[in-house]
Amino acid sequence: MANFIPNECIFYHIYPLGFVGAPKENQGTSTALTRINKITEHIAHMKSLGVNALYLGPVFESKYHGYDTKDYRLIDSRLGSNEDFESFCKKLDENGIDLILDGVFNHVGRHFFAFEDIKEKREASPYCSWISGLRFDMNNSYNDGFHYDAWQGHEELVKLNLRNEAVISYLLESVGMWIDKFGIKGLRLDAADCIDHDFFRRLRKFTTEKRPDFWLMGEIIHGDYRIWANKEMLHSVTNYEMHKGYYSGVNDKNMFEPAHGLLREYGDWGLYKDLVLYNFVDNHDINRLASYLKTTDNIKNIYTMLFTVPGTPSIYYGSEYGIKGEKANHSDAPLRPCWDDIVIPENGQELFEHIAKLAEIRKASKALKYGDFKQVQLENQCFVYSRSFENETAVIAVNIADTPKSLCLNVNGRELRLELDAFGSQITHI
Repeated sequence: MANFIPNECIFYHIYPLGFVGAPKENQGTSTALTRINKITEHIAHMKSLGVNALYLGPVFESKYHGYDTKDYRLIDSRLGSNEDFESFCKKLDENGIDLILDGVFNHVGRHFFAFEDIKEKREASPYCSWISGLRFDMNNSYNDGFHYDAWQGHEELVKLNLRNEAVISYLLESVGMWIDKFGIKGLRLDAADCIDHDFFRRLRKFTTEKRPDFWLMGEIIHGDYRIWANKEMLHSVTNYEMHKGYYSGVNDKNMFEPAHGLLREYGDWGLYKDLVLYNFVDNHDINRLASYLKTTDNIKNIYTMLFTVPGTPSIYYGSEYGIKGEKANHSDAPLRPCWDDIVIPENGQELFEHIAKLAEIRKASKALKYGDFKQVQLENQCFVYSRSFENETAVIAVNIADTPKSLCLNVNGRELRLELDAFGSQITHI
């Protein structure tokens, strides 16, 4: 079995319940169906895009959106059975696609067995210590007659007590089952900034013993990534810091913004130059890139940067065609469409082919996967940087202007002349 190497990965991200068009509410047998086959059928599409790793959002039994877990050891019946999911995982493996699952450990749903037992037995429940902040001298908005901690005040998401040994054992045993039964190569840790650091240390030790190359990547919006990504806890985090820089730089015709962020992260004195961060331009929680952009003239340029900066790139399903999507009425549903409902926009296939070509170039280049990061030239509407590894250097030039650009550069003592089209980019290996 090949080792999981994040530098070598090109991720595809699917929010499964949305992708397959599952009912919004899990009503047991009446909504149960083997819908995971829709994603199995999508494997050929992923491969044609150059994808070799899949980050799959929540798949375990829940009542609504998947982040309200009911049972960590059962696949959501709206997707299928454990056996159906095992078959899907084998198909991924046969096609050379590594699987990363969503690890939602900060909180559970109100239908989680321990919480339901507390509702029934109150103080007599053996699971009282499983829930964070549980108090029977207060009430909640559901009128349960007790209070508990919830994720960001959303009482449908019940916070687990991750300092309780029984909870830790239950979760680690569940992860062990996912590794053994489904062959997963890693986890994306939901709400990682809310989780006790000692739990991450336990998780890292446990998974490393199970599989030395097992990858842990945390969802982090703000803060110093090194707090979570280090030798004792997680390997990587979501690179939200750069996500805004790409579209904002293009919208404002100010490439100094993404350049500053990239130097801060990956330059000679970069804070995260030794980390392999998870890079993206959109996902299931934020508006689609095409909706952030004032015009889509430079959307290909943004993907060129995504695939050529340090870290591992990820594509959110549908965005390979440049579809739009924005939150509406405080709902994420427009960001999580059924694949069958996606309408490919004009020039969508052109973007798809551009991304597929980027994947091909990246896979063939050690400099783009492992190289350092150096700024070569920077103007408001033109950004040139290089990546070097061993004897290979890749020079990436991006022109966001509506006119062509001629460049005369000196890279590693060599003169390089480039002609960039309007809204065009070039990747040159020297």
